[in-house]
Amino acid sequence: MPDYTDPPGMPEDERMTPAELRVVREWLGFTPEWLAQHLGVSARTVRHWEAGKYAIPDGVRLEIEDLEQRTGEFVSGLIGKLMDLPEPGVVTYRDDAEYHAAHPEIPFPASWHRAVIARIAQEVPGLSIAYADSVEQQQ
Repeated sequence: MPDYTDPPGMPEDERMTPAELRVVREWLGFTPEWLAQHLGVSARTVRHWEAGKYAIPDGVRLEIEDLEQRTGEFVSGLIGKLMDLPEPGVVTYRDDAEYHAAHPEIPFPASWHRAVIARIAQEVPGLSIAYADSVEQQQ
């Protein structure tokens, strides 16, 4: 299990606030349960961090920043590909089982994928969004 304790010498003013954790978690499309599992802690611990009951270890902040960076790179990559298409379209997924069946290499939940698609839709004019199974039925 990873160690998310404070790295030595981390200044107090860089500590993640409870509000920052919740806002970023929701922006990334993660539930408290998914984030807890990813971090190897209980969902209750995540809720306590977000409520301000426990200080958020800096190691958690660093992991959240990594998740943000990886998500941003994924979003940018897809936007680049979609901007070149005459009729840009993406599929998304109703639940984790459907998403992981289609993309077993991606460890994130379907809610993350939907959040990514929402961010892409802001940048790609005329983006068509459909559930994967509805696209399969049309073919």
